[in-house]
Amino acid sequence: MTVVRRSVHPIEAESYRILRSAVDTSGLPRHSRDVAERIVHTTADPGWVADLVLDEAALTAGAAALAAGAPLVVDVTMVGAGITRYPARCLVGSSRAAELAAAEGVTRSAAAVRLAAAEHPTGAVWAVGNAPTALFELLRLVAAGRLVPALVVGLPVGYVGAAESKAALRASGLPQLSNLSARGGSAVAAAAVNALLYGDPLAPAEPSPGREGPLAPAGTGSRARGTGSRARRNPRRSDLPAGTPSMPLGQPLEERP
Repeated sequence: MTVVRRSVHPIEAESYRILRSAVDTSGLPRHSRDVAERIVHTTADPGWVADLVLDEAALTAGAAALAAGAPLVVDVTMVGAGITRYPARCLVGSSRAAELAAAEGVTRSAAAVRLAAAEHPTGAVWAVGNAPTALFELLRLVAAGRLVPALVVGLPVGYVGAAESKAALRASGLPQLSNLSARGGSAVAAAAVNALLYGDPLAPAEPSPGREGPLAPAGTGSRARGTGSRARRNPRRSDLPAGTPSMPLGQPLEERP
């Protein structure tokens, strides 16, 4: 799988220039800086820089795994929705997770992790942005020898178990990204993964090997207008019924209900 580079909108580029004038991340190594800046950009909260626990070796391994097409497992669909142009596996809404949760007396988030671990026992990147119980279950499976992740992005949010689950993640010795406080969330976890996928938006663009055509649109998961299967093209003259007036080159067709 070839990782597709994004185009960067001028507003995003200007936002990063403003960010760098307000927050000095120049002392961080490459992937740590990418992650810290993307999270600050996403939240407009410079306080994240001091809250994050960044391990450059772990982040480098995670970025390499994603570049090689590793499976990406997320705890909730909102995390996957925020990740740009990379498929994410989430089972929390499945009937199997509901049945397992009821049978075992665990949360659906924990049940979904158990099911996903059976599908991807080694080499996956895991991103937890919502449920501490998902992170605790992941750690339980690792301790039992049933799961070997390439990287764990552990950024669940909340007053019950979030900080504790992240402390347990750091104590596990796994390659991980976490933060010290109870802060977190789906958008933050997605931002971290996007940073590993796409890096520094102000860095000179490099052509993606083996891919032709336009670059992927900027953003966090949503499809830009004019891209994808819903985009319309101007028809060739030969496609139009006789008597149709000429249209200036490049003018889009009117969208109809």
